[in-house]
Amino acid sequence: MEESFSKEWQDNKSDPSLSERENPLKLLKSINKTQFITFFVTYLSWTFVSFDYFIVTFTLPYIAKDFKLKPSDVAVSITLMLTFRPLGALIFGLLSDKYGRKYPLMANIFIFSGLQLASGFAPNFLTYSITRAIFGMAMGGEWGLGAALAMEALPLESRGLLSGILQEGYALGFLLAAVVYYAVITNWGWRTTYYIGSFPILLVLIIYFLVPESEEWKRLHAERKTTKINPREKTRSIIINHWKIFLFSILLMTALNFIVHGSKDLYPTFLNVQLDFTPGQITFITIIANIGSIIGGFINGYICHFLGRKNAMITFTFLAGCFLPLYVLPRNYIVLTIGAFAVYLCIGGSWGSIPAYLNEIAPVELRGTFPGLVYQTGTLLASSSAQIEAFFGEMIKEEGSPDYGLTIALLTSLFVIVIIIILKFTNNV
Repeated sequence: MEESFSKEWQDNKSDPSLSERENPLKLLKSINKTQFITFFVTYLSWTFVSFDYFIVTFTLPYIAKDFKLKPSDVAVSITLMLTFRPLGALIFGLLSDKYGRKYPLMANIFIFSGLQLASGFAPNFLTYSITRAIFGMAMGGEWGLGAALAMEALPLESRGLLSGILQEGYALGFLLAAVVYYAVITNWGWRTTYYIGSFPILLVLIIYFLVPESEEWKRLHAERKTTKINPREKTRSIIINHWKIFLFSILLMTALNFIVHGSKDLYPTFLNVQLDFTPGQITFITIIANIGSIIGGFINGYICHFLGRKNAMITFTFLAGCFLPLYVLPRNYIVLTIGAFAVYLCIGGSWGSIPAYLNEIAPVELRGTFPGLVYQTGTLLASSSAQIEAFFGEMIKEEGSPDYGLTIALLTSLFVIVIIIILKFTNNV
């Protein structure tokens, strides 16, 4: 396989009619009603589980005050969510490969919505931490389930563009968390934001009635019934034969998770504690920044048709590193907002190809398990990013306040370099 292009992408690129479909509007028109509903529901489920995750980063100082702790202590809950995500990816991925994409996704949404509600009622930090850890398992399972269902439902030629849109449900979740934080935190407190985060449970009904099971999974399931090979032995054989793909993907997803969580998770705390910005200012910066992230994912989804998945990721990651000083150094509100927009646009762009890319390089028999598992294993390995930044930020002072901005910039810069090395100098398969 050529370094910059997945095999499925190359096969599609050789289609002489592709040039006519590279127009974004034509690519979107290539999907039918059922495919659109399937994609849109998986997009919403990823958006809402991301909202439920990011609301923690906004409410972290308020939770610390309520439970009489330091922000770095409460940041442990973020580490717990990230730590348990690979376990959820494995459990729900295996369920997905065995029982289909649809019903495990319904169960997943029901679980993470219920846990979000339970977190809002937590009487102490121990209870809160337990609910966040289990929530992390559900969040880890959602991405793989949704990505597999969406990518298998979509025409091959539209996957690149819609992959970028799908991944930026993460940014939209962050944006919605900022809006709810601003609207709710002052008058109703942090717990109300968690009650609001339980509403995605309504998606279960939409999936049940309007989303069909993946035809690709049905085909593979039928093939498994006709073979006498032990499923466990076959899975073991696939992992052994494709260990290089697993290793490459885990390293890549670890570095990508470090730049996204390293840049985003502690940023509201940096704005609140170090710069003393108001909830309104923090919300405005976050909204503008995440609009940039959504735009970046869309741009990547389109230009990867020309550059390839890997080259597009390298380009956006490099640009993110270039804009990092503008992200943390200015003390002017407007200049900082411009920097946040630029960094989020580039990070959103670097992630835009990931759902399609991981599904395309995955061993087909493990397409429900592989993308989510390698993604969330990377999340696990990067799970301490916010805690590391908070710890060292509280050790390094700037005018008497923790210097979270410096630690955010240093950690993110390090992994920008790592990503470029992984993508530029490795041949994943």
